Amino acid sequence: MNYTLRVWRQDGPATEGRLVDYEVDGITPDMSFLEALDLLNERLVLDGADPVAFDHDCREGICGMCGLMIDGVAHGPQRATTTCQLHMRSFDPAHPIVVEPWRAHPFPVVRDLVVDRSALDRIVEAGGYISAPTGAAPEAHAVPVPKPDADDAFEAAACIGCGACVAACPNGSASLFTAAKVTHLGLLPQGQPERATRAREMAQAQDDLGFGGCTQTGECTAVCPKGIPLETISRMNRDVLGGLLRSRT
Repeated sequence: MNYTLRVWRQDGPATEGRLVDYEVDGITPDMSFLEALDLLNERLVLDGADPVAFDHDCREGICGMCGLMIDGVAHGPQRATTTCQLHMRSFDPAHPIVVEPWRAHPFPVVRDLVVDRSALDRIVEAGGYISAPTGAAPEAHAVPVPKPDADDAFEAAACIGCGACVAACPNGSASLFTAAKVTHLGLLPQGQPERATRAREMAQAQDDLGFGGCTQTGECTAVCPKGIPLETISRMNRDVLGGLLRSRT
């Protein structure tokens, strides 16, 4: 099968970018989207041209490295799917496929489809951990956790930090990512001592790094490959406000 890939090419953060059309034949319906880009790059290298730079690692939907805007949708048209898990059978060969990098002020383009997502690491550094000493690991059932809290914590912990929520948000907000990191610790007993300060400091770091504010449009959860719900943001906001109120009493 023959596809037209309309790919964003940019030599570096200080240069102008452009969309370039490539005709790629030999693509099969069972190829993943990244395998199609691999095939394109093989042809480019054989022709003596520069290959397209794009992020990838595990190719199993776990690591969060891959991330592309495909036809204007973060990770492409299939719900709850990372770019590396997206197959070419999801596309009509009669129509060009537009491939672009994440678009957000805190995610500067490094080259082509690669962006610098280290701003997400800075948010985690601001409080996404437990610093209180807890001693040796307890027995699995020694500390009871209500099942609804455990379920919500596991749901939030599924976040792979890909940044699709930021790329999809019209405000460039990282609230879904930040809320997931706040929630999966804040719902467990070990995370309680720092629950309020964690939420406040991580939310502040998000603002300081230039991410936009959340207006609850829901685009973030619509493209999240792990299906983290919008309610996670509300839970973080309650923790932030609760911490501010307690600090003033």
